[in-house]
Amino acid sequence: MNTPSTDRDQQVFHEYRTLLFSVAYRVLGTAADAEDAVQDAWIKWSAADRAQVADPKAYLTRIVSNLALERLRSTRHKRETYVGPWLPEPILTTADTAETVVGAESVSMAMLVVLETLSPLERAVFVLKEVFDFSHAEIAEAVERSEAAVRQAAHRAREHVRARRPRFTADRSRQREVTERFFAAATGGDVNALMELLSPDVTLWTDGGGKVRQALKPVVGAATVAAWFAAIGTVTYQGIEPADMKAELAWINGGPGVVFSGAGRVIATVTFDFDGEGRITAIHNVANPDKLRAVADGTAHDIGTA
Repeated sequence: MNTPSTDRDQQVFHEYRTLLFSVAYRVLGTAADAEDAVQDAWIKWSAADRAQVADPKAYLTRIVSNLALERLRSTRHKRETYVGPWLPEPILTTADTAETVVGAESVSMAMLVVLETLSPLERAVFVLKEVFDFSHAEIAEAVERSEAAVRQAAHRAREHVRARRPRFTADRSRQREVTERFFAAATGGDVNALMELLSPDVTLWTDGGGKVRQALKPVVGAATVAAWFAAIGTVTYQGIEPADMKAELAWINGGPGVVFSGAGRVIATVTFDFDGEGRITAIHNVANPDKLRAVADGTAHDIGTA
């Protein structure tokens, strides 16, 4: 039987659960690992001495940051031996997220791919400082490092991200419009219409994880990428006939994207990077079935930063 104290503990944890998932997902890049980190944080929170907890939000954020950092270190070697390009695990997000520029950009596929190139410590520090606006002192306590070490890691991470993040981003309505046109052209097999939407040096990254057939190297160039997507409606994929395949527009990782499904399951997601004119500069196509569970689950995540 729950005591009033237990109920209060659960209520406090529930209040910050969205924040904890938001931190863990940005540090880890996978929804499954982020959920595990949040669950482990609940176990630690349940066992904590409440007399030692002055600020539950700071305490819980510290726990989940540390857990995510440990998990990231332990899974890093798997990503280094991954078959083909490694992409983050996509999640459905609320439309509200898309309206918050910082929240949307920090959880975009483009940003998560850049964060993947940081060391685990740099990644955790960057997320806590640049996205959630924690002080260096608070971060030092969360990741169990000196404040000087955190400042150094923050500087390295910021410079690294600045050099690699997309330079230009079209406004949200333009992104939505281009995604809708891409959707219509791809499902209609219209190569010329696709070509109009793509930057000449557009790059397609496909992640099948060795589980399903995908390109093992990036596909580069508007003509090649357009032909790739125009063929979607003409070929059997994973045993699913084109007539049995469905495509739907969805909010994925803070921006407009496409979810492909068939035979009762989600088979792929597609998200985009845009230049300042609204042309598509990069496409991230996740088809590894292990990475599609969060989308298949249908839950739209609020990944805000408050």
